Amino acid sequence: MRSIDVFNGDADGICALQQLRLHAPRPGAQLVTGVKRDIRLLRRVEEAVGCQLTVLDISLDANRPELERLLAGGNTVLYADHHYCGELPVSGALTAYIDPSPHTCTSLIVDRLLAGRFRPWALVGAYGDNLDETATALAEATGLRAGDAGILCELGQLLNYNGYGSTEADLHVPPADLYRELCRFADPLEFAGQSALLAGLREGHDRDMARTEELTPRWSFAAGHVYLLPAARWARRVVGVFANRIARQEPDLAHATLIPNTDGSLLVSVRAPRNNPQGADSLCRQFPTGGGRSAAAGINQLPPDLLDSLLTTFAAHFTA
Repeated sequence: MRSIDVFNGDADGICALQQLRLHAPRPGAQLVTGVKRDIRLLRRVEEAVGCQLTVLDISLDANRPELERLLAGGNTVLYADHHYCGELPVSGALTAYIDPSPHTCTSLIVDRLLAGRFRPWALVGAYGDNLDETATALAEATGLRAGDAGILCELGQLLNYNGYGSTEADLHVPPADLYRELCRFADPLEFAGQSALLAGLREGHDRDMARTEELTPRWSFAAGHVYLLPAARWARRVVGVFANRIARQEPDLAHATLIPNTDGSLLVSVRAPRNNPQGADSLCRQFPTGGGRSAAAGINQLPPDLLDSLLTTFAAHFTA
């Protein structure tokens, strides 16, 4: 049976798949992935009949028509995710593990399915998804040394950093290639210590983050801050890591970052307050191309004439 692995190109999607394939290898499986914001990945799965699909870390709601098409085509689908999903399709061919809690991610959902068998990789995914407190508590409960947990934290941040960009041309490494590199290592600590590819990611991350030191909020409200970043590749690469950093610095406030797209629209990232990680997804879904999860969400193409509405809604939404 032909196997197709569909996964978000960020740390969470990659580490979720890494766990599953360490548990149940599928040599020769087709890989379907992309930049972090490219979540309509099931559109790329064509001419699939009688296939075995694994779908990880992309919104079911955003992929509903394509999922229904694939289920009707005699395919079986394992779907694991932590984003808003809406109503699940009714099909005996679908096995879904969906948990939209702000304190979990797809890697941790897979970790539960596998009874913690590959937990270090789950921790990498959780750290990459900015779930530092959850990941650290789980690492301590597992008996992982603090120094090793720190390595997994950096690894998750670097893998997540690599997923941000408008297209794969913005990235240092295409996500499919990054996953193939991970496959060489059963232990993420060995990957962190031996992969030359990772060393290049670290250099790019540090260089890009240095350019954010002078950034200040463009708009400020009682509920939070909104930053406007330049239309540059470095900004598109670093926006997720930067958004996570400023969210950690002021955990009682919400934050948003805006970057101009080439078509004149705006790419929006929203972080709910870390001390109350609710509402980012419901805010973004009020606008075209918006979605995500309760703690962190985004809008892929905000029309410029809706910017004032976004700012007003942001201020009121998180004040409420």
